Amino acid sequence: MNGIIGKKVGMTSIFDEFGQNIACTVVEAGPCVITQIKTEDTDGYDSFQLGFGKAKIKNTSRALQGHFGQSGAEPAKKVVEFRDFDVDLLISDVEGEEGIAKGVGDMISAAEVFEEGEAIHVMGTSKGKGFQGVVKRHGFAGVNDATHGQHNRQRAPGSIGAASDPSKVFKGTRMGGRTGGTSVKIKNLEIVKILPEKNLVLVRGAIPGHKNSIVVLEKQ
Repeated sequence: MNGIIGKKVGMTSIFDEFGQNIACTVVEAGPCVITQIKTEDTDGYDSFQLGFGKAKIKNTSRALQGHFGQSGAEPAKKVVEFRDFDVDLLISDVEGEEGIAKGVGDMISAAEVFEEGEAIHVMGTSKGKGFQGVVKRHGFAGVNDATHGQHNRQRAPGSIGAASDPSKVFKGTRMGGRTGGTSVKIKNLEIVKILPEKNLVLVRGAIPGHKNSIVVLEKQ
């Protein structure tokens, strides 16, 4: 097992053994249900699919209702497929290695996937900020001088193109536009603490998304 789905709860801070205050993000990681297991023989690659949260049947399409029905699970709000994983370790014990011995319809918790002190990647959707200018969107400094007639240019982008040659603005020019609301992956975050009885994982630092947003925790 190399990942799990969770919900961002909020932020807190804890003290380590040296008395240092560590800012952490609290994630309600799981429990997730295994909705499908793909193998090299049946699908051409090895992976497993997890479902997180409960969705109303009226908001679930007939196709997904049938998909969840095959695994004996209730409709889930979020479904994520995890690849690059030895499915044999998930289904049963492999000689010489410890397997999780899970199958379709079984539940997976964060304590079964991660360990404290482990480094993970966290994926989520960043907060949407709407249409923003170049100062907030790209970190432009602006004119920073209100004298010499610069009464309304403090946060302006400045020149964006040439004159008659090339007579256009090149694609990719940093300008104002819609900001946030995109998929973001933060790498190499440390798991500071796991509370298995509450399915909570404390991750060092900040992760993308607003409170109660869905995030994906994945091993390196």
